[in-house]
Amino acid sequence: MEERWCKLKGDPDKKKKARKGKKGKSTKASIVGVGLDNKDGHIRITQGPNFQLIGGSEETHEVMQETAVKFNEELSKRGKQLDDIGKNEFLDIMNKVT
Repeated sequence: MEERWCKLKGDPDKKKKARKGKKGKSTKASIVGVGLDNKDGHIRITQGPNFQLIGGSEETHEVMQETAVKFNEELSKRGKQLDDIGKNEFLDIMNKVT
């Protein structure tokens, strides 16, 4: 299963953690996980700091949750926020936790 990650527009009240986007609007980095192997009809959605997880079988959704939690733990160990890291550090952390 291929996973895709993107940034979502954030809450404009959280400007201290947000960066300015292309048109000057406030944005906040977020990890989005989408599971596409659901065959039981359940809708699974989990939101947490820095992530939103949608769909997947029970097993897939659990793996996405575990990965997101470990990712946030590694960010905390490094004393950083998701907004503070670049592509290479993101990939380094993701490789470490998966």
